[in-house]
Amino acid sequence: MMLLAAALSLLAAQPAYAGLPDPAADYIEAGQDRAGYDAWLAANPAHPAWVAQYHAFLSAEGVGDVVPIWQLLRTASQWRDCGQPAFEMPPQVYWPAMVETLRYVRDHVKPVVGEVEAVSVYRNPYLNSCAGGSARSVHRGNIALDLVPRYPFERSDMMSRLCTMHARSGRQHDVGLGVYVGLRFHIDTWEYRTWGISEAEGGDQCRIAWDRREAARGSQPNDPAD
Repeated sequence: MMLLAAALSLLAAQPAYAGLPDPAADYIEAGQDRAGYDAWLAANPAHPAWVAQYHAFLSAEGVGDVVPIWQLLRTASQWRDCGQPAFEMPPQVYWPAMVETLRYVRDHVKPVVGEVEAVSVYRNPYLNSCAGGSARSVHRGNIALDLVPRYPFERSDMMSRLCTMHARSGRQHDVGLGVYVGLRFHIDTWEYRTWGISEAEGGDQCRIAWDRREAARGSQPNDPAD
């Protein structure tokens, strides 16, 4: 078990696109980076075993390699201000909740935006509240991922891709899509909804994407993809 955990600790994120800046770097501060994770892993003899067990569970469900396992332990970006850990293992009862979200990322998100980095996943109730999260936030239940594409998209291009994706498959999979400042976005499989994509928030490309999708639906009423 210890050898497996040590091997897992050496797994880094997918390499950034060669010759291009990595947008994910702008969303990670020291302490919540890979070095911070390694320090967290070494701080408690139980941590490596927990990580190995969680990774084995996700692998058995076919989603162990969607994003690196260590990124799934990142808490909130405000962890330091809130006096909370940069990394935290979600309670085991919540492990199954992540499976469907990772499947959606694998099957729908990555095909439209490429490799992604998870920058915030499980948040304990105190940290979620301190970080300004909703009392109903599905980060508390380990259902949600805040992600950043590792390709340096223009924001409007990324939003258009995500909105088109959500229009095509979001309702079928109960997907929540939210877009924040810059290239950070949220995916969960709790309930079909959107936020942060109004035209006033820069989501004019989303309106265009949805208009095009509705036009396509009208011309193909029996589209099996719906």
